Amino acid sequence: MSAGTENSAPGVALLLPGQGAQHPRMAAGLYGHEAVFTAAMDEAFALLGDDGRRIRAEWLAHTPSDAFDDVTVAQPLLYAVDHALGRMVLSWGGRPVALLGHSVGELVAATLAGVVAFEDGIRLMRDRVRQFAGTPAGGMLAVAASPEEIDGRLDGDVHLAAVNARRQLLLAGERAALDRAAAALREQGIACRDARARQAFHTPIVRGAVEASMADWLATPLRRPRLPVYSAYTRGVLTDEDALDHRFWARQPAETVYFAPALDQLLADHDCLLVETGPGNSLTALARRHPAVARGRSAVVPLLPEGPGEAARDRVATAAAKERALALRLEVPS
Repeated sequence: MSAGTENSAPGVALLLPGQGAQHPRMAAGLYGHEAVFTAAMDEAFALLGDDGRRIRAEWLAHTPSDAFDDVTVAQPLLYAVDHALGRMVLSWGGRPVALLGHSVGELVAATLAGVVAFEDGIRLMRDRVRQFAGTPAGGMLAVAASPEEIDGRLDGDVHLAAVNARRQLLLAGERAALDRAAAALREQGIACRDARARQAFHTPIVRGAVEASMADWLATPLRRPRLPVYSAYTRGVLTDEDALDHRFWARQPAETVYFAPALDQLLADHDCLLVETGPGNSLTALARRHPAVARGRSAVVPLLPEGPGEAARDRVATAAAKERALALRLEVPS
């Protein structure tokens, strides 16, 4: 990895995944072994109240229920796991050069940066369960194409939910419309597969729930970020103006996620070690194909294995990521 750009030394940037990255027992191998992670998860479950006991049981089950991918479980659990992993990495020492989240991962980034207090973030997650659970049954579709390739090929019931890479998109819509779109795309030779989601996030379909959430957001104190956050909605560094705008945060579940342009900007500003601080390795896979990583200017390492497996694998992967951070001379305790 080369020296940093603009006279900055190489550092660590955290990538925080969102809906679709979840899998059974994600990061559970760290629970009871990593003190900071364990304390943060226990705090989350306590703040979630009765829902916390149910969500904890789903998380630790080797075969969770069908509700695992629903907003009622996936969103608060992803928020809690990403946040606990982020707290653990920050406890190693050093200051990240950037935080970049995908979907609910951006709210985690805002929490780690001090924009939103953790207890408020958990409250907003509880409110989101109530507000978004009643949205029309839908889903998300991962598509190997550019926005230009699908332009004009979809009806108005399917929407561009995320631009994750040059030729990697997420579409979303109600279930029947999404199934029609998938069939049409496959007939045209465009590869696609279902993502792990049961709501049509990042589309106008959930705008009613967004409006219902506005009062909760307006009651939430917001602060200027203490760490640099790159926003996948503005495609650049989060400004104080946006950080303090309640409507900016409330609207995000209905807005397209532009992860690829935000990552482009982050890697234009910094040569760094990208650490995927969450489950699934989806953001690691995207970052590995980025020209800045492929050319060796930056690097990427996942904090966790790709999917479910033996609990010890979580600890092995975390130890490897910590060693990479040590190589950058961060002040990481043994």
